[in-house]
Amino acid sequence: MKNILVTGGTGFLGANICKYLIQTGYKVTVFDNNFRGKIKRLKSIEKNINFFHGDVQKKDDLKRAIKNIDTVIHLAYINGTRFFYEMPIDVLNVGIKGIFNILEICEEYKIGNFFLASSSEVYQTPNKIPTCEDEMLKVPDVYNPRYSYGAGKIISEMLSLYYGKKFFKKLIIFRPHNVYSEDMGKEHVIPQLINKTLNSKNFIKIKGKGKEVRSFIYINDFMQAFDLIFRKGKHLEIYNIGTTEKTSIKKLAMKIIKKINKKIKIKIGKPFKGNTNIRCPDISKIKKLGFKQNFSLEKGLDLIINNLKI
Repeated sequence: MKNILVTGGTGFLGANICKYLIQTGYKVTVFDNNFRGKIKRLKSIEKNINFFHGDVQKKDDLKRAIKNIDTVIHLAYINGTRFFYEMPIDVLNVGIKGIFNILEICEEYKIGNFFLASSSEVYQTPNKIPTCEDEMLKVPDVYNPRYSYGAGKIISEMLSLYYGKKFFKKLIIFRPHNVYSEDMGKEHVIPQLINKTLNSKNFIKIKGKGKEVRSFIYINDFMQAFDLIFRKGKHLEIYNIGTTEKTSIKKLAMKIIKKINKKIKIKIGKPFKGNTNIRCPDISKIKKLGFKQNFSLEKGLDLIINNLKI
């Protein structure tokens, strides 16, 4: 693997992966339309990358970027819970048209290696906690627009695996679980809670009762896991990336309020319809590759709040 195309490369995860690849010595081409991405995320490496502005729904755009490529890391998607409810057709179009296009082009151009970014959303309400990679994937309610995201990821996984069996030397799927850092955008729970706390005088409002439980992973730990999967991951395997350190959303909010040192209360609100009560991955597979969590939630929150870059 020498020449790598990263779709969605100006997004939060994509930009971090691009920086890792450049630092490791690869040639990187970035493909994004910057719908939610920020080209400034790549400022430190912009001289070392080729950037193509384009839409994964358009094959011609992708074909411009894929010349001389031997590996594709596909992250292009519409993320952010608000978007799942507000624009489910766009979420599905980008997800499904995008995966069809990139896989067909990879077949045409004889690309050898393909890495797919999936999501913990494919599990929805899992039967087992911690949840391992062989958990049943599901769409509980086709009428709920929230599941547009998870449905697109499930279809992406299935297509990638079947193309992988036939066309790729290496096909790997990874499922991130609640990755966070200073530069992740404001549509996610940790930056939302921090911004609410900073801008509130009396109280902050959270979705639901705050009993929902999540396991968060700081970006540095995510990149450690990605590096292991990239170097040591096996063909046609699926890997959870996350931690088993669980916390409720209410406790998370209380931690943030305490760290920012404000005396405000937490008010509960109406929950998102279809929100999952608990999500915590089984990370046995990446541990076998050598993964170790170095950043606790406490340490990660301290790094973000001390820098206050959100």
